[in-house]
Amino acid sequence: MNANTSRQHPAEWDQDAQLLSQTARDLPTGRHQFHKERLMAQIHEQAQQVQREERTATATAPQKARRFRLPRPAITLPAMAAALSAVVIAGVVTVGGDGSGVRDSGVATGPALTTDVGTASTKGVPQLLDQISLAAAEGDHPTVKPGQYIYIESVLADTFVKTVNDKSSLASHELHRRQIWESPDGVKGWLIDPAVNDGPEGETLSLPDEQGNTPKAHLGSPSFDYLTKLTTDPDALLAKIYKETKGQGNTPDQQAFTTIGDLLAESYPPAELYPALFEAAAKIPGVVVVDDAVDAAGRHGVAVARLDETSGQREEWIFDKKTHVYLGARNVQVKPIKEEGILIKPGTVNFTMAVKNRAVVDGMKQTPSQAG
Repeated sequence: MNANTSRQHPAEWDQDAQLLSQTARDLPTGRHQFHKERLMAQIHEQAQQVQREERTATATAPQKARRFRLPRPAITLPAMAAALSAVVIAGVVTVGGDGSGVRDSGVATGPALTTDVGTASTKGVPQLLDQISLAAAEGDHPTVKPGQYIYIESVLADTFVKTVNDKSSLASHELHRRQIWESPDGVKGWLIDPAVNDGPEGETLSLPDEQGNTPKAHLGSPSFDYLTKLTTDPDALLAKIYKETKGQGNTPDQQAFTTIGDLLAESYPPAELYPALFEAAAKIPGVVVVDDAVDAAGRHGVAVARLDETSGQREEWIFDKKTHVYLGARNVQVKPIKEEGILIKPGTVNFTMAVKNRAVVDGMKQTPSQAG
């Protein structure tokens, strides 16, 4: 899940030295997540660039990240980014003693989000994913025409470490609405998310960016057109995911699971691809079922999940128990872990979201209700 630079952020972070120079800056919570996701995209692009350089012996600048992808909880970054942890640890906010400090985001904060951890089991995983796959194949997936936009509306919240006057504690952003529009080719788009934007009107995602870059779509930042070209063979699809996400995340299996989850959350997979994603997920070791999980809208469902042993977080994809329609996702702390000296206890909801609407509309910033 990745991000491109915002209109207000001038730094391009083209070289490691520029990246390191940013570590002393205090950033709003949304921007910490923003830079973390942006860095992960740059890592992907840099890895591709290294391969090209080895083949051509020509040094060129890495492509820039391209999207404000859906915010995600903190993960352990690859070794090449370890020195950047001061700036990319998601959800850490520092506020000045005079009360002015930095603005932590456009949404209010409250106590840490918590839930029952629930029971996870490997029993019934293949059967559940088969049912989800069948439901996905039968679902309505309209064709997206040139000039139209994919519209996704969700509600989300997250938990983070907040520091005030050198005292840290867990806090959470209030549940808020996120709206994103994207053209089929991924070149035009718009985002409205108060945890990311500087104003209520949102900001453009259209490319090329202010530096003239038009990066190509990839698994971490896909366009609809890109998804239509992916293989629908589950084995080949999973092999591609492992190959293209190599070196990302905490483990290859967890990153593969996360990559599929990201495609479910904030993209509109074509009808042929949707079942293949679930069939591929069934082949990832460590996948479990959680009988009762609640999305950000308060809807109860059954979850397909996987525990990240490194972070102690369980990533859950939540589906309606009867229709098996995708509802949303959340990350729940299952094993205690310390972040910035603060103990994150089991039951902490690090991130939660619910998809409220997914549609094809005829214009930028048009909603389905406006389209009639």
